[in-house]
Amino acid sequence: MEVDNKTATETSGDIVVFSILKPSACAECGAELWKGSFLRMEKEKPLCLECADLDHLVFLPRGDVALTRRSRKYSTLSAVVVRFSRSRKRYERQGLLVESGALERAQEECLSDEGKRQIAREKASLVRERADEQYVAQFTDSIRSRYPDCPPAEAEVIAKHACEKYSGRVGRSAAAKSFDATAMDLAVKAHVRHAHTDYDRLLSQGWERSEARSAVLDRVTEIMERWRRE
Repeated sequence: MEVDNKTATETSGDIVVFSILKPSACAECGAELWKGSFLRMEKEKPLCLECADLDHLVFLPRGDVALTRRSRKYSTLSAVVVRFSRSRKRYERQGLLVESGALERAQEECLSDEGKRQIAREKASLVRERADEQYVAQFTDSIRSRYPDCPPAEAEVIAKHACEKYSGRVGRSAAAKSFDATAMDLAVKAHVRHAHTDYDRLLSQGWERSEARSAVLDRVTEIMERWRRE
């Protein structure tokens, strides 16, 4: 059973219940706990929810922030449910155990003001979208400033690609958000490599990435230097 009680409870002082990955057994009643069962650790001993006096709570999966917040607010007793992620090597929240009455009250409240919350979400989304458009525009201007001969349309393409949300690309790095010159160079280099050389064709033919980059380096350097000339 992959349970490190210290690791999982250090975060907030909440009662923590584990959604287990391997079968176990309750140390008090001997009940079998299969994969996916909930388990509470007390004094290094695994307990089923009944023996841990938590079996009257109901499970609320994560995902609905308002429902989770309100259910927790109205529940006298609650517990955080976590599961160990083998790929990420850490415990991740799966949801909450809350009193059924608290969940029902929270659900009623969420239904009553869903329209208002939807409007608020749309407004927040619009604000984020406008901010993102402004950032891409500033990134484009920074590229044009550093590479005056870069065609305007290509500068915009580079910026949009580099700054795509949730992409993890260079435009989303802390350096890029401060319009660091190195970040600009990396974004331009990546674009030139794909759009103005045989790099993609070489990769499709089975070339190693490092070898393909070496093969097109002179062409990439030539174009970048030309774009930097005013």
